[in-house]
Amino acid sequence: MNLENLYQLYVKSYLVDTDTRNIRKNSLFFALKGEHFNGNKFAEKALALGATYAVVDEIKYQTNSNIILVDDVLTTLQKLANYHRRKLGTTIIGLTGSNGKTTTKELINTVLSKKYKTTATKGNLNNHIGVPLSLLSIKPETEIGIIEMGANHQKEIEFLASICEPDFGYITNFGKAHLEGFGGVKGVIKGKSELYTFLEKNAKIAFINPKDAIQVEKTKAITTIPFEHSIEFLSINPYVKLSYQSEIIQSNLVGRYNFNNIAIACTIGNYFNVSTHDIKTAIEGYVSNNNRSQIIEKVSNKIILDAYNANPTSMLAALENFNSISASSKTIILGDMFELGDDSDKEHQAIVAFVNDCNFENTYFVGEHFYKVNTSKNFFKNYNDFEDFLKQNPLKHQSILIKGSRGMRLERTLDVLN
Repeated sequence: MNLENLYQLYVKSYLVDTDTRNIRKNSLFFALKGEHFNGNKFAEKALALGATYAVVDEIKYQTNSNIILVDDVLTTLQKLANYHRRKLGTTIIGLTGSNGKTTTKELINTVLSKKYKTTATKGNLNNHIGVPLSLLSIKPETEIGIIEMGANHQKEIEFLASICEPDFGYITNFGKAHLEGFGGVKGVIKGKSELYTFLEKNAKIAFINPKDAIQVEKTKAITTIPFEHSIEFLSINPYVKLSYQSEIIQSNLVGRYNFNNIAIACTIGNYFNVSTHDIKTAIEGYVSNNNRSQIIEKVSNKIILDAYNANPTSMLAALENFNSISASSKTIILGDMFELGDDSDKEHQAIVAFVNDCNFENTYFVGEHFYKVNTSKNFFKNYNDFEDFLKQNPLKHQSILIKGSRGMRLERTLDVLN
């Protein structure tokens, strides 16, 4: 079956599913393969659960006329997504960066949805599978789509940009994330800048932070739109407060680092003629979730939960912010940072050194990487050891920062802090 014919099946419902646990009626099921699963085996089950057609790439699973055989299911999914993108009249904003992608995406979507019909990447579906699925979730009536693109190695952003073909692009920052895959900080800059390369080659537009020298340098040959000039940071304790076009905006986001995320949402909103009042309302109404800079009250403790992910850049930013806010007694609980390769020991030691220069009442480091650089009493080789300690030494009347990489799952600490 050629791509156009497959597309005609897709547009009957505009629904694509890849997991038989979440099949929607009349969807098109793509039988993806993984390291530990083979979606081809579930083609018949998908149809039985309500999918209209299933796409497979192993002939033995093509058992009826509603099962479509292709050379490669994943490649077909990606090609279909790009085909759909080209059929749409939707404006696409592509977003990447080392830190803050998801929060920035949600802020932009919140602002733009005040005036437009929008669709944005759900959660962090931002890889070679997630981006196609995000594009295929866009309906014809959608006016603006915000597509988040993640990467942990060279050429990944180049590939994802070629699928979603953004009209506008924004890179949140260039930080010490996925150093192992990118080959160091220079590799991060090169890899993330593949979005700029696409924009330049296709005469598209980049939104930029004019105070980020890398962004300014890398976009010299691109039409750029800098942060809206009237945006001004005012204060934080712990929430970011700013001025925008003479309006005071009190956000629900903690961390000085979130100012830039708010600034780009205001800038993009202004570019697309969203009113100042609606921008203010959108920003003030946005509340972070999913373990990203959440404020949580637990008995006598006030917690900043930022345990969705961590790298040296985001960890340092969170610590700097926590160190600057006013609180009588402050405790930090930090988990390992992953995917740092040969830089792991150095980067974990640098975080420990920074913490030692701060005035925190209690400091706890959890995980093998932190334990490797220091084995004193407040360093724990694994989470279970730390949890046992915490049960015997409960924290009370503290302001607590919890941050670590996703694999550490430090949100588990909340149950112990009850």
